[in-house]
Amino acid sequence: MQHKQFIEQVWEESIIPTLKDYIHIPNKSPLFDPQWETNGHMNRAVDLATDWCKKQNIKDMYLEVVRLHNRTPVIFIEIPGDSPETILLYGHLDKQPEMSGWDSDLGPWKPVLKDDKLYGRGGADDGYAIFASLTAIAALQKQQIPHARCVILIECCEESGSYDLPFYMDALADRIMNPNLVICLDSGCGNYDQFWLTTSLRGLVNGSLYINVLKEGVHSGNASGIVPSCFMILRQLLERIEDKTDSKILLQDLQVEIPAARLTQAKLAASVLQKTLHESYPFVPGAKAVTPDTFEQILNRTWRSALSITGADGLPELQDAGNVTLPHLTMKLSMRLPPTCDAEKAAAALKKTLESNPPFDARIQFELDSATSGWDSPELSDWLVTSVNNASTAYFGKKAMYMGEGGSIPFMGMLGKQFPKAQFVITGLLGPGSNAHGPNEFLHIPTGKKLTCCIAEIIADHYKHS
Repeated sequence: MQHKQFIEQVWEESIIPTLKDYIHIPNKSPLFDPQWETNGHMNRAVDLATDWCKKQNIKDMYLEVVRLHNRTPVIFIEIPGDSPETILLYGHLDKQPEMSGWDSDLGPWKPVLKDDKLYGRGGADDGYAIFASLTAIAALQKQQIPHARCVILIECCEESGSYDLPFYMDALADRIMNPNLVICLDSGCGNYDQFWLTTSLRGLVNGSLYINVLKEGVHSGNASGIVPSCFMILRQLLERIEDKTDSKILLQDLQVEIPAARLTQAKLAASVLQKTLHESYPFVPGAKAVTPDTFEQILNRTWRSALSITGADGLPELQDAGNVTLPHLTMKLSMRLPPTCDAEKAAAALKKTLESNPPFDARIQFELDSATSGWDSPELSDWLVTSVNNASTAYFGKKAMYMGEGGSIPFMGMLGKQFPKAQFVITGLLGPGSNAHGPNEFLHIPTGKKLTCCIAEIIADHYKHS
Protein backbone atom coordinates (compact mmCIF):
# COMPACT_ATOMS: atom_id res chain seq x y z
CA MET A 1 0.00 0.00 0.00
CA GLN A 2 3.07 2.23 0.04
CA HIS A 3 2.36 3.59 -3.47
CA LYS A 4 -1.27 4.53 -2.84
CA GLN A 5 -0.90 8.11 -1.63
CA PHE A 6 1.59 9.10 -4.32
CA ILE A 7 -0.42 7.54 -7.16
CA GLU A 8 -3.70 9.05 -5.99
CA GLN A 9 -2.07 12.46 -5.79
CA VAL A 10 -0.66 12.20 -9.32
CA TRP A 11 -4.04 11.15 -10.65
CA GLU A 12 -5.85 14.05 -8.98
CA GLU A 13 -3.30 16.79 -9.64
CA SER A 14 -1.93 15.75 -13.01
CA ILE A 15 -3.48 12.79 -14.84
CA ILE A 16 -7.13 13.87 -14.66
CA PRO A 17 -6.46 17.45 -15.85
CA THR A 18 -4.32 16.12 -18.70
CA LEU A 19 -6.95 13.56 -19.67
CA LYS A 20 -9.49 16.38 -19.86
CA ASP A 21 -7.26 18.14 -22.38
CA TYR A 22 -6.82 14.86 -24.23
CA ILE A 23 -10.59 14.28 -24.49
CA HIS A 24 -10.94 17.71 -26.12
CA ILE A 25 -8.81 16.52 -29.06
CA PRO A 26 -10.79 14.68 -31.79
CA ASN A 27 -7.86 12.47 -32.78
CA LYS A 28 -9.87 9.81 -34.54
CA SER A 29 -8.09 6.70 -35.77
CA PRO A 30 -6.93 6.88 -39.42
CA LEU A 31 -9.71 4.56 -40.57
CA PHE A 32 -12.19 7.26 -39.50
CA ASP A 33 -10.03 10.28 -40.37
CA PRO A 34 -8.05 9.57 -43.56
CA GLN A 35 -6.74 13.15 -43.44
CA TRP A 36 -5.39 12.71 -39.92
CA GLU A 37 -1.98 14.05 -40.79
CA THR A 38 -3.33 17.23 -42.41
CA ASN A 39 -5.93 17.77 -39.70
CA GLY A 40 -3.25 17.57 -37.02
CA HIS A 41 -5.37 16.20 -34.16
CA MET A 42 -3.24 13.11 -33.70
CA ASN A 43 -0.07 15.14 -33.48
CA ARG A 44 -1.74 17.34 -30.86
CA ALA A 45 -2.57 14.26 -28.78
CA VAL A 46 0.99 12.93 -29.12
CA ASP A 47 2.43 16.31 -28.13
CA LEU A 48 0.13 16.51 -25.12
CA ALA A 49 1.17 13.06 -23.90
CA THR A 50 4.89 13.50 -24.50
CA ASP A 51 4.96 16.95 -22.89
CA TRP A 52 3.40 15.40 -19.77
CA CYS A 53 5.87 12.51 -19.76
CA LYS A 54 8.88 14.81 -20.00
CA LYS A 55 7.76 16.61 -16.83
CA GLN A 56 7.77 13.43 -14.74
CA ASN A 57 10.65 12.66 -12.42
CA ILE A 58 11.81 9.42 -14.07
CA LYS A 59 15.46 8.49 -13.79
CA ASP A 60 17.34 8.30 -17.13
CA MET A 61 14.15 8.14 -19.18
CA TYR A 62 14.58 8.29 -22.95
CA LEU A 63 11.54 9.38 -24.99
CA GLU A 64 11.18 9.56 -28.75
CA VAL A 65 8.27 10.05 -31.12
CA VAL A 66 9.09 7.65 -33.95
CA ARG A 67 7.60 8.52 -37.34
CA LEU A 68 7.90 6.10 -40.23
CA HIS A 69 6.98 7.40 -43.68
CA ASN A 70 3.21 7.42 -44.29
CA ARG A 71 2.58 5.81 -40.90
CA THR A 72 0.84 7.06 -37.78
CA PRO A 73 3.37 7.97 -35.06
CA VAL A 74 4.48 5.82 -32.14
CA ILE A 75 5.73 7.02 -28.75
CA PHE A 76 8.75 5.00 -27.62
CA ILE A 77 9.92 5.35 -24.02
CA GLU A 78 12.85 3.46 -22.52
CA ILE A 79 13.60 3.46 -18.79
CA PRO A 80 16.76 1.63 -17.66
CA GLY A 81 16.18 -0.69 -14.74
CA ASP A 82 17.98 -2.64 -12.08
CA SER A 83 17.98 -5.88 -14.08
CA PRO A 84 18.59 -6.56 -17.79
CA GLU A 85 15.16 -8.14 -18.30
CA THR A 86 12.54 -6.08 -20.10
CA ILE A 87 8.92 -5.23 -19.33
CA LEU A 88 6.88 -3.90 -22.26
CA LEU A 89 3.93 -1.64 -21.43
CA TYR A 90 1.42 -0.85 -24.18
CA GLY A 91 -1.38 1.59 -24.92
CA HIS A 92 -2.77 3.77 -27.72
CA LEU A 93 -3.88 7.36 -28.29
CA ASP A 94 -6.19 7.11 -31.32
CA LYS A 95 -9.95 7.17 -30.80
CA GLN A 96 -13.18 5.85 -32.21
CA PRO A 97 -15.50 8.35 -33.98
CA GLU A 98 -18.11 10.47 -32.21
CA MET A 99 -21.19 8.20 -32.35
CA SER A 100 -24.64 9.67 -31.73
CA GLY A 101 -26.78 9.36 -28.61
CA TRP A 102 -24.73 11.25 -26.03
CA ASP A 103 -26.68 12.73 -23.12
CA SER A 104 -27.46 16.42 -23.50
CA ASP A 105 -24.81 17.47 -20.97
CA LEU A 106 -22.13 15.18 -22.43
CA GLY A 107 -20.26 14.86 -25.71
CA PRO A 108 -17.35 12.97 -27.29
CA TRP A 109 -14.94 15.90 -27.20
CA LYS A 110 -16.35 17.45 -24.04
CA PRO A 111 -14.70 16.24 -20.81
CA VAL A 112 -17.20 16.09 -17.96
CA LEU A 113 -16.29 15.02 -14.42
CA LYS A 114 -19.28 13.58 -12.58
CA ASP A 115 -19.69 11.01 -9.79
CA ASP A 116 -16.09 9.74 -9.88
CA LYS A 117 -16.35 9.33 -13.65
CA LEU A 118 -14.62 11.26 -16.41
CA TYR A 119 -16.84 11.30 -19.49
CA GLY A 120 -15.59 11.77 -23.05
CA ARG A 121 -14.18 9.81 -25.95
CA GLY A 122 -10.90 7.98 -25.43
CA GLY A 123 -10.22 8.56 -21.73
CA ALA A 124 -10.71 4.91 -20.77
CA ASP A 125 -10.01 3.60 -24.27
CA ASP A 126 -7.13 4.11 -23.95
CA GLY A 127 -5.71 7.57 -23.28
CA TYR A 128 -4.97 6.94 -19.61
CA ALA A 129 -2.54 4.08 -20.37
CA ILE A 130 0.60 6.13 -20.95
CA PHE A 131 -0.01 8.23 -17.83
CA ALA A 132 -0.81 5.26 -15.59
CA SER A 133 2.17 3.25 -16.87
CA LEU A 134 4.66 6.02 -16.22
CA THR A 135 3.11 6.85 -12.84
CA ALA A 136 3.44 3.22 -11.69
CA ILE A 137 7.16 3.34 -12.50
CA ALA A 138 7.56 6.74 -10.87
CA ALA A 139 5.94 5.39 -7.69
CA LEU A 140 8.54 2.61 -7.50
CA GLN A 141 11.43 4.96 -8.08
CA LYS A 142 10.14 7.37 -5.45
CA GLN A 143 10.20 4.52 -2.92
CA GLN A 144 13.59 3.33 -4.26
CA ILE A 145 12.08 -0.02 -5.16
CA PRO A 146 14.06 -1.75 -7.94
CA HIS A 147 12.45 -2.68 -11.24
CA ALA A 148 13.50 -4.19 -14.55
CA ARG A 149 14.15 -2.23 -17.72
CA CYS A 150 10.82 -0.84 -18.94
CA VAL A 151 9.76 0.01 -22.47
CA ILE A 152 6.52 1.91 -23.04
CA LEU A 153 5.06 1.71 -26.55
CA ILE A 154 2.07 3.90 -27.42
CA GLU A 155 0.60 3.60 -30.91
CA CYS A 156 -1.96 5.69 -32.82
CA CYS A 157 -3.58 3.10 -35.08
CA GLU A 158 -5.14 0.55 -32.70
CA GLU A 159 -8.75 1.45 -33.42
CA SER A 160 -8.03 0.83 -37.11
CA GLY A 161 -6.63 -2.64 -36.49
CA SER A 162 -3.02 -1.63 -35.71
CA TYR A 163 -2.03 -1.98 -39.36
CA ASP A 164 0.93 0.38 -38.86
CA LEU A 165 2.26 -1.41 -35.78
CA PRO A 166 4.08 -4.34 -37.45
CA PHE A 167 6.31 -1.87 -39.27
CA TYR A 168 7.25 -0.23 -35.98
CA MET A 169 7.83 -3.58 -34.29
CA ASP A 170 10.35 -4.38 -37.03
CA ALA A 171 11.95 -0.93 -36.92
CA LEU A 172 12.25 -0.94 -33.11
CA ALA A 173 13.03 -4.63 -32.60
CA ASP A 174 16.61 -4.02 -31.45
CA ARG A 175 15.42 -1.40 -28.96
CA ILE A 176 12.41 -3.29 -27.62
CA MET A 177 14.60 -6.38 -27.27
CA ASN A 178 12.96 -9.48 -25.75
CA PRO A 179 10.41 -8.65 -23.03
CA ASN A 180 9.42 -11.43 -20.65
CA LEU A 181 6.47 -9.48 -19.23
CA VAL A 182 3.92 -7.54 -21.28
CA ILE A 183 1.49 -5.17 -19.58
CA CYS A 184 -1.44 -3.84 -21.63
CA LEU A 185 -3.93 -1.34 -20.21
CA ASP A 186 -6.39 -1.44 -23.12
CA SER A 187 -8.88 -4.01 -21.90
CA GLY A 188 -11.85 -4.30 -19.57
CA CYS A 189 -13.05 -5.34 -16.13
CA GLY A 190 -16.12 -7.26 -15.08
CA ASN A 191 -16.80 -4.87 -12.20
CA TYR A 192 -15.08 -2.01 -10.39
CA ASP A 193 -14.59 -4.02 -7.21
CA GLN A 194 -11.66 -6.24 -8.21
CA PHE A 195 -8.54 -6.40 -10.33
CA TRP A 196 -9.45 -8.20 -13.58
CA LEU A 197 -7.05 -9.91 -15.97
CA THR A 198 -8.06 -10.56 -19.56
CA THR A 199 -7.34 -14.17 -20.51
CA SER A 200 -8.35 -14.03 -24.16
CA LEU A 201 -9.46 -11.71 -26.95
CA ARG A 202 -11.70 -12.49 -29.88
CA GLY A 203 -10.67 -12.13 -33.50
CA LEU A 204 -12.59 -10.16 -36.09
CA VAL A 205 -13.66 -10.36 -39.73
CA ASN A 206 -14.98 -7.12 -41.20
CA GLY A 207 -16.48 -6.78 -44.65
CA SER A 208 -19.19 -5.30 -46.86
CA LEU A 209 -22.00 -7.41 -48.26
CA TYR A 210 -23.25 -6.06 -51.62
CA ILE A 211 -26.70 -7.07 -52.90
CA ASN A 212 -27.69 -5.90 -56.39
CA VAL A 213 -31.05 -6.79 -57.98
CA LEU A 214 -31.96 -3.96 -60.36
CA LYS A 215 -30.06 -1.56 -62.56
CA GLU A 216 -32.16 1.24 -61.08
CA GLY A 217 -34.98 1.76 -58.60
CA VAL A 218 -38.56 1.27 -59.81
CA HIS A 219 -42.03 2.09 -58.46
CA SER A 220 -42.73 -0.30 -55.59
CA GLY A 221 -46.38 -0.68 -56.62
CA ASN A 222 -45.26 -1.89 -60.01
CA ALA A 223 -42.32 -4.06 -58.89
CA SER A 224 -43.33 -5.58 -55.55
CA GLY A 225 -44.41 -9.19 -55.89
CA ILE A 226 -42.27 -9.60 -59.00
CA VAL A 227 -38.86 -8.17 -58.07
CA PRO A 228 -37.29 -9.79 -55.00
CA SER A 229 -36.49 -7.13 -52.44
CA CYS A 230 -32.92 -6.65 -51.29
CA PHE A 231 -34.09 -7.24 -47.72
CA MET A 232 -35.64 -10.60 -48.53
CA ILE A 233 -32.34 -11.65 -50.08
CA LEU A 234 -30.46 -10.24 -47.09
CA ARG A 235 -32.59 -12.30 -44.68
CA GLN A 236 -31.91 -15.47 -46.63
CA LEU A 237 -28.17 -14.82 -46.74
CA LEU A 238 -27.92 -14.04 -43.03
CA GLU A 239 -29.83 -17.20 -42.13
CA ARG A 240 -27.06 -19.17 -43.85
CA ILE A 241 -24.60 -18.01 -41.21
CA GLU A 242 -26.69 -17.17 -38.13
CA ASP A 243 -29.58 -18.85 -36.34
CA LYS A 244 -32.37 -16.28 -36.37
CA THR A 245 -33.76 -17.35 -32.98
CA ASP A 246 -30.68 -17.36 -30.73
CA SER A 247 -27.96 -15.71 -32.90
CA LYS A 248 -25.68 -18.78 -32.85
CA ILE A 249 -23.27 -18.89 -35.76
CA LEU A 250 -23.83 -21.94 -37.95
CA LEU A 251 -20.52 -22.21 -39.85
CA GLN A 252 -18.18 -24.88 -38.51
CA ASP A 253 -15.07 -22.92 -39.52
CA LEU A 254 -16.12 -20.16 -37.11
CA GLN A 255 -16.36 -22.44 -34.05
CA VAL A 256 -13.73 -23.83 -31.66
CA GLU A 257 -13.60 -26.07 -28.62
CA ILE A 258 -13.48 -23.93 -25.47
CA PRO A 259 -10.55 -24.89 -23.21
CA ALA A 260 -11.49 -26.40 -19.85
CA ALA A 261 -9.56 -23.73 -17.94
CA ARG A 262 -11.53 -20.97 -19.65
CA LEU A 263 -14.82 -22.70 -18.81
CA THR A 264 -13.79 -22.84 -15.15
CA GLN A 265 -12.84 -19.15 -15.14
CA ALA A 266 -16.11 -18.23 -16.84
CA LYS A 267 -18.11 -20.12 -14.20
CA LEU A 268 -16.29 -18.31 -11.41
CA ALA A 269 -16.78 -14.93 -13.10
CA ALA A 270 -20.48 -15.71 -13.57
CA SER A 271 -20.82 -16.51 -9.87
CA VAL A 272 -19.32 -13.11 -9.02
CA LEU A 273 -21.10 -11.00 -11.64
CA GLN A 274 -24.46 -12.82 -11.52
CA LYS A 275 -27.09 -10.62 -13.20
CA THR A 276 -24.93 -7.50 -13.17
CA LEU A 277 -23.35 -8.43 -16.52
CA HIS A 278 -26.43 -7.99 -18.69
CA GLU A 279 -27.82 -5.29 -16.40
CA SER A 280 -24.80 -3.15 -17.26
CA TYR A 281 -26.09 -2.71 -20.84
CA PRO A 282 -28.50 0.17 -21.62
CA PHE A 283 -31.49 -1.96 -22.61
CA VAL A 284 -34.73 -0.14 -23.29
CA PRO A 285 -37.43 -0.99 -20.72
CA GLY A 286 -38.65 -4.54 -21.23
CA ALA A 287 -35.90 -5.68 -23.59
CA LYS A 288 -34.03 -8.84 -22.65
CA ALA A 289 -30.64 -10.42 -23.25
CA VAL A 290 -30.24 -13.27 -25.77
CA THR A 291 -29.94 -15.63 -22.80
CA PRO A 292 -30.58 -14.97 -19.09
CA ASP A 293 -27.74 -17.34 -18.07
CA THR A 294 -24.69 -15.28 -17.05
CA PHE A 295 -22.31 -18.18 -17.69
CA GLU A 296 -23.62 -18.53 -21.24
CA GLN A 297 -23.47 -14.74 -21.71
CA ILE A 298 -19.77 -14.76 -20.80
CA LEU A 299 -19.03 -17.59 -23.23
CA ASN A 300 -21.07 -15.87 -25.95
CA ARG A 301 -19.05 -12.66 -25.68
CA THR A 302 -15.63 -14.25 -25.22
CA TRP A 303 -15.39 -17.70 -26.86
CA ARG A 304 -18.11 -17.85 -29.49
CA SER A 305 -18.56 -16.18 -32.85
CA ALA A 306 -21.13 -13.42 -33.06
CA LEU A 307 -22.42 -11.27 -35.91
CA SER A 308 -23.18 -7.55 -35.82
CA ILE A 309 -24.39 -5.33 -38.65
CA THR A 310 -22.65 -2.04 -38.08
CA GLY A 311 -23.60 0.02 -41.13
CA ALA A 312 -25.71 0.22 -44.27
CA ASP A 313 -25.64 1.96 -47.64
CA GLY A 314 -28.31 2.24 -50.32
CA LEU A 315 -31.07 3.34 -47.97
CA PRO A 316 -32.53 6.82 -48.50
CA GLU A 317 -33.15 9.06 -45.52
CA LEU A 318 -36.69 8.73 -44.15
CA GLN A 319 -37.77 12.10 -45.53
CA ASP A 320 -36.59 11.00 -48.99
CA ALA A 321 -38.01 7.48 -48.88
CA GLY A 322 -40.47 7.34 -51.78
CA ASN A 323 -42.40 4.29 -52.93
CA VAL A 324 -39.43 2.75 -54.69
CA THR A 325 -38.15 -0.83 -54.77
CA LEU A 326 -34.46 -0.45 -53.94
CA PRO A 327 -32.08 -1.61 -56.66
CA HIS A 328 -29.18 -2.43 -54.35
CA LEU A 329 -28.18 -2.62 -50.69
CA THR A 330 -24.85 -2.77 -48.89
CA MET A 331 -24.45 -3.96 -45.30
CA LYS A 332 -21.32 -3.74 -43.17
CA LEU A 333 -20.82 -7.06 -41.40
CA SER A 334 -18.69 -7.44 -38.28
CA MET A 335 -18.08 -11.04 -37.25
CA ARG A 336 -16.37 -11.64 -33.91
CA LEU A 337 -14.36 -14.85 -33.81
CA PRO A 338 -13.31 -17.17 -30.97
CA PRO A 339 -9.77 -16.45 -29.72
CA THR A 340 -8.22 -19.55 -31.32
CA CYS A 341 -10.16 -19.40 -34.59
CA ASP A 342 -8.16 -18.95 -37.82
CA ALA A 343 -9.38 -15.59 -39.13
CA GLU A 344 -8.32 -16.15 -42.76
CA LYS A 345 -10.06 -19.52 -42.86
CA ALA A 346 -13.15 -18.00 -41.25
CA ALA A 347 -13.19 -15.12 -43.75
CA ALA A 348 -12.96 -17.54 -46.67
CA ALA A 349 -15.82 -19.64 -45.29
CA LEU A 350 -17.94 -16.54 -44.75
CA LYS A 351 -17.33 -15.30 -48.29
CA LYS A 352 -18.09 -18.69 -49.86
CA THR A 353 -21.29 -19.13 -47.87
CA LEU A 354 -22.62 -15.68 -48.72
CA GLU A 355 -21.72 -15.66 -52.40
CA SER A 356 -22.53 -19.24 -53.45
CA ASN A 357 -25.91 -19.94 -55.12
CA PRO A 358 -27.27 -16.41 -54.70
CA PRO A 359 -31.03 -16.17 -54.11
CA PHE A 360 -32.91 -15.29 -57.31
CA ASP A 361 -29.50 -15.15 -59.06
CA ALA A 362 -28.99 -11.64 -57.71
CA ARG A 363 -25.49 -10.20 -57.75
CA ILE A 364 -23.94 -10.90 -54.36
CA GLN A 365 -20.45 -9.91 -53.30
CA PHE A 366 -18.76 -10.04 -49.90
CA GLU A 367 -15.78 -7.70 -49.95
CA LEU A 368 -13.38 -8.35 -47.09
CA ASP A 369 -12.01 -5.35 -45.20
CA SER A 370 -9.91 -7.15 -42.61
CA ALA A 371 -9.43 -10.52 -40.94
CA THR A 372 -7.63 -10.60 -37.59
CA SER A 373 -7.20 -13.68 -35.43
CA GLY A 374 -7.75 -13.47 -31.69
CA TRP A 375 -5.46 -14.32 -28.81
CA ASP A 376 -5.44 -16.73 -25.88
CA SER A 377 -3.09 -15.95 -23.01
CA PRO A 378 -0.37 -18.44 -22.07
CA GLU A 379 -0.61 -19.91 -18.59
CA LEU A 380 0.58 -17.50 -15.89
CA SER A 381 3.66 -18.27 -13.83
CA ASP A 382 3.11 -19.00 -10.15
CA TRP A 383 4.81 -15.77 -9.09
CA LEU A 384 2.53 -13.72 -11.34
CA VAL A 385 -0.64 -15.41 -10.09
CA THR A 386 0.45 -14.62 -6.52
CA SER A 387 1.42 -11.06 -7.41
CA VAL A 388 -1.87 -10.33 -9.17
CA ASN A 389 -3.94 -11.72 -6.28
CA ASN A 390 -1.90 -9.89 -3.65
CA ALA A 391 -2.20 -6.61 -5.55
CA SER A 392 -5.96 -7.01 -5.97
CA THR A 393 -6.39 -7.85 -2.29
CA ALA A 394 -4.22 -4.92 -1.20
CA TYR A 395 -5.92 -2.23 -3.28
CA PHE A 396 -9.41 -3.59 -4.04
CA GLY A 397 -9.93 -5.73 -0.93
CA LYS A 398 -10.83 -8.78 -3.03
CA LYS A 399 -8.98 -11.44 -5.01
CA ALA A 400 -8.30 -10.95 -8.70
CA MET A 401 -10.66 -12.29 -11.35
CA TYR A 402 -9.99 -13.71 -14.82
CA MET A 403 -12.20 -13.44 -17.89
CA GLY A 404 -11.93 -13.20 -21.66
CA GLU A 405 -12.94 -10.06 -23.53
CA GLY A 406 -15.16 -9.82 -26.56
CA GLY A 407 -13.09 -7.23 -28.39
CA SER A 408 -9.78 -7.39 -30.21
CA ILE A 409 -6.33 -6.01 -29.48
CA PRO A 410 -4.27 -6.95 -32.57
CA PHE A 411 -1.03 -6.10 -30.76
CA MET A 412 -1.49 -9.03 -28.38
CA GLY A 413 -1.57 -11.52 -31.21
CA MET A 414 1.58 -10.00 -32.68
CA LEU A 415 3.39 -10.15 -29.37
CA GLY A 416 2.19 -13.67 -28.62
CA LYS A 417 3.86 -14.89 -31.81
CA GLN A 418 6.96 -12.71 -31.44
CA PHE A 419 7.56 -13.41 -27.73
CA PRO A 420 6.09 -16.87 -27.05
CA LYS A 421 7.76 -17.15 -23.63
CA ALA A 422 6.49 -13.79 -22.32
CA GLN A 423 3.96 -13.42 -19.54
CA PHE A 424 0.95 -11.17 -20.17
CA VAL A 425 -0.97 -8.86 -17.85
CA ILE A 426 -3.88 -7.55 -19.93
CA THR A 427 -6.26 -5.35 -17.98
CA GLY A 428 -8.13 -2.07 -18.18
CA LEU A 429 -10.89 0.26 -17.04
CA LEU A 430 -13.65 -0.63 -19.50
CA GLY A 431 -16.17 -1.93 -16.99
CA PRO A 432 -19.96 -1.85 -16.61
CA GLY A 433 -21.52 1.13 -18.36
CA SER A 434 -18.19 2.59 -19.56
CA ASN A 435 -19.44 2.09 -23.14
CA ALA A 436 -16.23 2.29 -25.15
CA HIS A 437 -16.89 3.20 -28.82
CA GLY A 438 -20.43 4.29 -27.95
CA PRO A 439 -22.08 7.37 -26.46
CA ASN A 440 -21.44 8.46 -22.87
CA GLU A 441 -18.07 6.69 -22.64
CA PHE A 442 -16.46 7.20 -19.24
CA LEU A 443 -13.40 6.38 -17.19
CA HIS A 444 -13.99 5.18 -13.62
CA ILE A 445 -11.43 7.21 -11.70
CA PRO A 446 -11.21 5.20 -8.43
CA THR A 447 -10.52 2.05 -10.45
CA GLY A 448 -7.91 3.90 -12.49
CA LYS A 449 -6.02 4.79 -9.31
CA LYS A 450 -6.21 1.25 -7.90
CA LEU A 451 -5.23 -0.26 -11.23
CA THR A 452 -2.12 1.92 -11.35
CA CYS A 453 -1.19 0.74 -7.85
CA CYS A 454 -1.60 -2.88 -8.91
CA ILE A 455 0.65 -2.39 -11.93
CA ALA A 456 3.34 -0.89 -9.69
CA GLU A 457 3.18 -3.95 -7.41
CA ILE A 458 3.42 -6.36 -10.33
CA ILE A 459 6.46 -4.55 -11.77
CA ALA A 460 8.13 -4.69 -8.34
CA ASP A 461 7.36 -8.41 -7.95
CA HIS A 462 8.69 -9.09 -11.45
CA TYR A 463 12.10 -7.81 -10.35
CA LYS A 464 12.08 -10.08 -7.28
CA HIS A 465 11.58 -13.12 -9.52
CA SER A 466 13.92 -12.08 -12.32
